[in-house]
Amino acid sequence: MPLGQRERDLFEQQATPLYEEIVTSGGISVTDKRIIRRGELEQAFDLLEEVGLVVQSDDGTRWRAVDPATVQARVVAPLGQQGAELIAESAHWAQAFSSLAHAWRRSPSAVGGPFTEIRGATTIRTFLDSMVADAEEELLTAQPQDRRGVKQLSEVTAREIALLKRGVRMRTLYQHAARRGADTRKYVAAVTAAGAEVRTMDEFFNRLIVVDRLIAVIPSHEGLNAAMVISERSMVGYLVDMFERHWERARPFTSSETSLMRDIAAEQRAMTIRMLLEGRADPAGAKRLGVSPRTYAGYVADLKSEFEVETRFQLGYEMGKRGISGREADEPGS
Repeated sequence: MPLGQRERDLFEQQATPLYEEIVTSGGISVTDKRIIRRGELEQAFDLLEEVGLVVQSDDGTRWRAVDPATVQARVVAPLGQQGAELIAESAHWAQAFSSLAHAWRRSPSAVGGPFTEIRGATTIRTFLDSMVADAEEELLTAQPQDRRGVKQLSEVTAREIALLKRGVRMRTLYQHAARRGADTRKYVAAVTAAGAEVRTMDEFFNRLIVVDRLIAVIPSHEGLNAAMVISERSMVGYLVDMFERHWERARPFTSSETSLMRDIAAEQRAMTIRMLLEGRADPAGAKRLGVSPRTYAGYVADLKSEFEVETRFQLGYEMGKRGISGREADEPGS
């Protein structure tokens, strides 16, 4: 009989005590009612006989025990070999299914159609990891308000460097505030050294991931616990166009030239002014700039000092009187 869990349970619960009895008593009669046909230990005894732990005496009247050390290798080794073969075969099957999944995700019917909602942080993360790993030509990402931890950044760094090494082009957009994070700077240094491009800009934008200009993932209107997967070519093309427009306006992350840093500071100042003139609350303004409410409050305090006022009302009045809108750099001739 094949040896599996059922046989092992029988071996441990009935065959082992019977074997110990045979060893202690020096054997068991072939006519013992417990081991003959329909006896209560018939199956347990048959298992002992099959694996070779008992043999019949020369005169055929008794069964005697055999040293288990001489039997173990004969029983266990084939099981180990079978296990190794099953592990190898499972790896081949996993690879076969991986290629099928790759083809499925790249088709218009992937995950249920051109527009599909996926839910749950774990489900979204698993889908994104798989989708990004399948990239062949290009990976575009927009990451506003980057708050990824050290462990997650390390995992992302290793995965994306592997992509870059096999020739995938990668461009990533952050907000200017991302430059303040030491972990983010380390991540950017690692991926740019491998060939990626990273830029930052002042404007707030939603998270976006586009793989090979075929599949895009954006947040759902319900929040971070849901996401929309888009494979409709026209919509993906529109999202790529939006990314390109932002990219052209963004500043290289790796550059630390004095003039560039001065421009970035000016852009953050202008963005803060716009938030104040639009009447946005501090949490909303901080979110738009990708900074903490405390940092945002510091920006506002700097503006009060610059315009020599004490209250936000006075600040708004003073900026209005001077014709300041926070969009001067966007106006013709500026």
